[in-house]
Amino acid sequence: MSIALIILAAGKGTRMKSDLPKVLHEIAGAPMLVHAMKSGATLEPEKTIVVAGHGAEHVSKASAGYDETAEVVLQTEQLGTAHAVGQAKDTLAGFAGDALVLYGDTPFISPETLSRMIDARAGHDVIVLGFEAADPGRYGRLLMQGDSLSKIVEFKDATDEERAITLCNSGVICAKSDVLFDLIDAVGNDNASGEYYLTDIVEIAQQKGLSATSVTCDESETLGVNSRVQLAEADAIFQTKARHALMESGVTLHAPDTVYLSHDTHIGPDTIVEPNVVFGPAVTIENGAHIRAFSHLEGCHVSRGAVVGPYARLRPGAELAEFTKVGNFVEIKNAVIDENAKVNHLTYVGDAHVGARANIGAGTATCNYDGVMKHHTEIGADSFIGSGTLLVAPVSVGSNAMTGSGSVITQSVPDDALAIGRARQANKPGLAVKLFDMLKKKKLDKQKGEA
Repeated sequence: MSIALIILAAGKGTRMKSDLPKVLHEIAGAPMLVHAMKSGATLEPEKTIVVAGHGAEHVSKASAGYDETAEVVLQTEQLGTAHAVGQAKDTLAGFAGDALVLYGDTPFISPETLSRMIDARAGHDVIVLGFEAADPGRYGRLLMQGDSLSKIVEFKDATDEERAITLCNSGVICAKSDVLFDLIDAVGNDNASGEYYLTDIVEIAQQKGLSATSVTCDESETLGVNSRVQLAEADAIFQTKARHALMESGVTLHAPDTVYLSHDTHIGPDTIVEPNVVFGPAVTIENGAHIRAFSHLEGCHVSRGAVVGPYARLRPGAELAEFTKVGNFVEIKNAVIDENAKVNHLTYVGDAHVGARANIGAGTATCNYDGVMKHHTEIGADSFIGSGTLLVAPVSVGSNAMTGSGSVITQSVPDDALAIGRARQANKPGLAVKLFDMLKKKKLDKQKGEA
């Protein structure tokens, strides 16, 4: 059966106190909307529709950034969840499969749970995702009769007896597409809020002789995010699960609570990650690497056996080959470091290629930016770059070549050559003592004048 996702993402989220649409606030480096889309994508949907409202242009950009085939429809008035889902009706006209309604501010519904909902559709017309709540609070309640779901009642409209029920509504619903929209067309707004509730379709389905049931999941999957506090709580939940999964897969985390992961971080087995490491988006670490303390990585690839840090920064486009070493206070940006090369300390390598077994001395910088354009530096295999070398791009240093410490290299260096580019040193005998005496007298005179 074909699947269509309908993801509701129209709310402003006033409790966020933000101009940014609520669903675009990030958890682990990705908007909440993207987390919902990723989970739904595991079902291989034929269509993905995002219902946007506040900040629709930004929501559209974010959804297209994850899935360029996703379609965005607008909910210009906020009249309730049934009204929001109804905005997808025209886009799904003629679609014969199931429609699954998700929420852009509910990022943790698991692929396994969604699969169970799809499986349950074989025996029922409408499937609702529920959960047993530790504190039901103001959630809507699911009224079950055996395995049949007879009604969902909103807290505002519930009786005391109904409020005592602990099986609660997540809002996630699945039904055949045409059935879903027929039911929505029958929804009214005669309730305490004057809104068109999607939950009303269950009772309407029963009246039409259709069957409904619930599939349950752990309460943690249904966490909705409405404030900055809840956003932080959601991020903490993600980090805990992601760290645990890494350790179960064979990664050593010396101090798990201090390691920050992104939604798409991949780390291979036998890698060691020391304390206080941050992984931004788009990082892949192969097996057996060693990421040392206080390093920051984003948009990079680290190969087997490489050592990074401590206090290293790998920026987008950094590619470290096998058994490379990038040490303390080194920054790598849009550069390829070949196997067994060493960039051990206090160095910037940007827009460059460093050949195999090359050794880059402390204080080296590739001067890649002229204020308008970025330029490339090529460093050959087995070369040695002396400490304090400035490589003014575009420039190349050949294989087995060397630069003298403190050199400014503005011309390409041939293979096997030594390049020295220093200002000529001049020693002035006795001048240091005279200069110190003059400066000390000036300082003393100044202090007397201020007294």
